[in-house]
Amino acid sequence: MVIKMSDKDKVIEAFKNSEEPLNATKVSEISGVEKKEVDKIMKELKKDETIVSPKRCYWTLADK
Repeated sequence: MVIKMSDKDKVIEAFKNSEEPLNATKVSEISGVEKKEVDKIMKELKKDETIVSPKRCYWTLADK
């Protein structure tokens, strides 16, 4: 049985696997999720502080 990852999981996975901070375009390329959708998901992740911004327009997972 294949468990389908949600777009949100794919976006989080992209951040987890990246050595450096990412912007929405790069997340979209890595995850295969449409950029419009990535923007929405990243907005949620910013709100609940799952991702933080070390530099303008680039994001990385918060250390929790």
